Amino acid sequence: MPGIEETVVELCRAARKAGRSLATASTKEKNDALERGAALLRARAGEIVTANRRDLEAGAEAGLTAALLDRLTLTEDRIDGVAAGLEQVAALDDPVGETIERWRRPNGLEISQVRIPIGVIGMIYESRPNVTADAAALCLKSGNAVVLKGGKEAIHSNSAIAAILNDAIVEAGLPAAAVQLIESTERAATKTLLKQSDYIDVIVPRGGPSLIEAITNESSIPVIQHYAGICHVYVDADADLEMAQAIAVNAKVQRPGVCNAMETLLVNSAVAERFVPTVAAQLVDRGVELRGCERTRALATNVGAAGEEDWSTEYLDLILSIRVVDTLDQAVEHIGRYGTGHSDAIVTDSYSNAQRFTAAVDSSAVYVNASTRFTDGEMFGFGAEVGISTNRLHARGPMGLRNLTTYKYVIQGSGQIRE
Repeated sequence: MPGIEETVVELCRAARKAGRSLATASTKEKNDALERGAALLRARAGEIVTANRRDLEAGAEAGLTAALLDRLTLTEDRIDGVAAGLEQVAALDDPVGETIERWRRPNGLEISQVRIPIGVIGMIYESRPNVTADAAALCLKSGNAVVLKGGKEAIHSNSAIAAILNDAIVEAGLPAAAVQLIESTERAATKTLLKQSDYIDVIVPRGGPSLIEAITNESSIPVIQHYAGICHVYVDADADLEMAQAIAVNAKVQRPGVCNAMETLLVNSAVAERFVPTVAAQLVDRGVELRGCERTRALATNVGAAGEEDWSTEYLDLILSIRVVDTLDQAVEHIGRYGTGHSDAIVTDSYSNAQRFTAAVDSSAVYVNASTRFTDGEMFGFGAEVGISTNRLHARGPMGLRNLTTYKYVIQGSGQIRE
């Protein structure tokens, strides 16, 4: 019986072969696989719920928090939502074969830049089993094979979902190895996957900073990173304060444990006296613990002292740091020093200030008069995402179908030779 290293290598080798076949699959074939997958997920939801129950029982014994157990839980309603996600991806335009740009040279050569799949994606993620379906759907539609390595907390749930999707792929006439799950929970499996540069083109990790740092340090394959989401909302001197309050509260409390939730609120001193006491009261009423600079604390009694470490902390909880600044430039400077290039927002009625902010803040998503909570593949119209990239190379922000493609040049001639 082969060991775990041999098993992983064989999975990766098979994925490379499947990827070549998938790259030339028609949109109809790929959509058929996704629609069959959605139907099978609904029809076999009982299998998934049973498998998920095993993970929940093991998680409870291991002492997982209520929040983590909730992220792990799959009900029939949630499975229906996962299936609907596959249908949404099927309904999206197929990026493969799209002509990005075309031009004609003086010698008559016609050059086209055409989208093609990356090839094989390695996906390493933690406890959310819905990621198994989301990643499989996006990779399949974009013509990429994918090798999935989920966390041990969701091993039974992931296995059930992957088996169902494999059945759908085969029924649609596509190679079964197009979507593969590494079912070992051993660390050796991850270490082996990260060395398969002959077969895997890119690694996409989803999880906490420690997971992503470890993968980046160990991988022989390029990694698309997202270390942390220290997101800011800046309330400008020209802000509509009622709008600013609604945005700030939403960005913090709508779902505080996710990477696009606000962690620091920056307030211009021109409006701080009117804005800080009101928004602080609203946030405290919602259960938020506030930590602020001295100027913030002078304006609201329900704010604790913020230390230097607070500005660089991703709380992922009902905790918020608040700082009063004198200018837009100071806000931009703060974001540049402490931000992580994820999502940052300005609330302002000034067009020029909005333009300055969006030009100066180097984040993957920069908002004007909207909550940072929209940084999400589904919210951007991508159907889903394999992750949110804070890299500068290849992809930034929510990674949908087009971010899972690269391109090649196709040159049409009529006998031209180079002299």
